[in-house]
Amino acid sequence: MFKILKVLTAALAVSAGLALAGIQPVQAAPAAPAAQITLSPATGSAGSAVTVNGTGFKASASGTVVAGSATFAFRTATTGAFSTPITIPAAATGKLTVTAKTSSVQASSVFTVTPAAPALPPVSTARLRFGVATANGPLAGAELDEVALLAGESPSSVLFYKDFLQAPPISEMNAARARGAVPLVTWEPWAWGGGLDQPAYSLDRIAAGDFDARIIEWGQSLAAWGYPVQLRFAHEMNGDWYPWAEGVNGNGAGDYVRAWRHVHDVVAATGASNVSWVWSPNVPFWGSTDLAGLFPGAGYVDIVGLDGYNWGTSASWSGWVSPQDLFAPGIAEFRTIAPGLPILIAETASSESGGSKAAWNTDLVSYLAAQPDVMGFVWFHLQKEADWRINSSDASAAAFKSALAARRAS
Repeated sequence: MFKILKVLTAALAVSAGLALAGIQPVQAAPAAPAAQITLSPATGSAGSAVTVNGTGFKASASGTVVAGSATFAFRTATTGAFSTPITIPAAATGKLTVTAKTSSVQASSVFTVTPAAPALPPVSTARLRFGVATANGPLAGAELDEVALLAGESPSSVLFYKDFLQAPPISEMNAARARGAVPLVTWEPWAWGGGLDQPAYSLDRIAAGDFDARIIEWGQSLAAWGYPVQLRFAHEMNGDWYPWAEGVNGNGAGDYVRAWRHVHDVVAATGASNVSWVWSPNVPFWGSTDLAGLFPGAGYVDIVGLDGYNWGTSASWSGWVSPQDLFAPGIAEFRTIAPGLPILIAETASSESGGSKAAWNTDLVSYLAAQPDVMGFVWFHLQKEADWRINSSDASAAAFKSALAARRAS
């Protein structure tokens, strides 16, 4: 009897399980993923090449991508995916909807059309060359682009600064050269931020060879680089604001020439024949060191440079000065102590305070263009002690651009 009950109980349990299984809801098959497309890139100028990637479309189907007035055919894989190149129409602006569709499925995405960057003007071939210094040097391409558009021509040289602690600036020189410009490297024999009194960098230590390892490193790197580079060593030495000036930092008369010649000879011994040496004092002023005693000699200098600014009334000690009054005395001295050497205005700019900067810009280019031995000028396009920038005002920028255009036409 017990066995019969056991068998009946098991049978009832199986029957109940089958009945319950029969009333379970039927689960729906998973929905197919919605079609979608992505654009790579999703922003750019009109005429950009873009790749459209799609998923979730009908398998092995032909379709079309529509972008504005343009259409592009594609075919999906067995997975319903595709990838196809398109070109954004040249007339497209703003937000452009890009749609991919087959016979029964479509998806869209938006391409943002950005204004095309204006074409940069070329470097001028005018005899009087135009160069520039900007806040962040040759690697700051946007700054140099701005200058080129303001000036109506790209600068033919880019001025920047390095001290004795820094490695040879090959990346900066490459960036300048890529723009068609010659790098103008101001090489300062001190440690930035160390002040005027830096006996570790006295001129007699430089002449004695204490820094030869670094100088050789620079010479070898410049020689290996191989392209033209202008090296402006220890500039504005006739003033008293740098530790390589005579009369400060323990330096005596004659020390500057000895240090210059030593540095020149060490670099030359590395085979760096691509280096042009730029000797660049400040414009002479009352109390400045006489230039004749600081000139290393024609065999040690390729270009003589002058630094001079029209401070106007931006400083308590300054007044408005014309370009001719600013530069003519120094140019006259150069013609005496370094006859035949090309002259470069290695740093210049004007303040807005005390006169018309627009007129000053016009007069500067006109005056320098009339000097047959002046090869060019470098504008200090920075807002520093004063607003030296070309575009410190609309009038200044317009006059600067017009002056350069006039000298190109002459």
